Amino acid sequence: MEAVPNGPPDSGVYRYNARVRPPRGRTRRGSALGRSTGVRMRLALLSDVHGNPIALDAVLADIARQGGADAYWILGDLVAIGYDPITVLERLTALPNVRFTQGNTDRYVVTGDGPYPTIEDAAADSALLPLLVGVAQSFAWTRGYVTSAGWFDWLTELPFAQRATLPDGTRLLGVHVAPDRDDGLGVHPMLDDSEVRAMIRGCDADLVCVGHMHWPSERVVDHVRVVNVGNVSNPWAPDLRASYALLTATETGYAIQHCWARYSVEAVVEAVRRSRHPSADYIIEFFSGLRTPRWLEEHLRMSGP
Repeated sequence: MEAVPNGPPDSGVYRYNARVRPPRGRTRRGSALGRSTGVRMRLALLSDVHGNPIALDAVLADIARQGGADAYWILGDLVAIGYDPITVLERLTALPNVRFTQGNTDRYVVTGDGPYPTIEDAAADSALLPLLVGVAQSFAWTRGYVTSAGWFDWLTELPFAQRATLPDGTRLLGVHVAPDRDDGLGVHPMLDDSEVRAMIRGCDADLVCVGHMHWPSERVVDHVRVVNVGNVSNPWAPDLRASYALLTATETGYAIQHCWARYSVEAVVEAVRRSRHPSADYIIEFFSGLRTPRWLEEHLRMSGP
């Protein structure tokens, strides 16, 4: 299966034909997104909104400018590490034909779990104690915000994955991190094929869409196309725009378009400061171009000047 550019250079538009079909005898799972002759549907794929309605509004306006979408999949990390989780939830749940998956930070909010460092890590290394306290305060702030507004149970019940069948028979799977994990490193450009293969083994899908790593990317491993749809909020430097993907599907194939939307990072910084979020300084670093992913830093270090 080959990606054929379908637009001007750097447009982010690719069309895929010669669909990979399920092996003979295998039953396709998931609901069909369209069956009638000549059907054409458009699915907007968003991830990692992180309680930022300014960035979300920019993405939704960009989708509208491009003709809108028939359905929306929101692939997790909806509320935490951001200044206004409730407005984000109200905006998202008002979208037509919208489905959700739970991200790792959504799980932290509702279960009390957390990322590194753990209590055990801090007990072994007291230098980690301030970081542990800061992370706990951040998620406790969001938990209180969500609970007081009556959204805690809704967030708890989010599914791990969404499945559907595109009009051409392509089996679509949407998850936050990867089909076999809901935390840790996800799909990013520096992974080799064997690492991606381990993540998608047994996924029972032809097209897997993920978020989590805040970096739009695509690759094909063992006839499975894996698309990281990017992030609405909390961007890595140097590109501070919001990113998402549009999937257009017909009975003869589908096209994936990576999209970017500009918004006022200065307005976000001001909103974060006004929110009195306990991790305001940390959040603001994303919108000041001060944070880059560790895997990218290592790649740039190895590449040299």
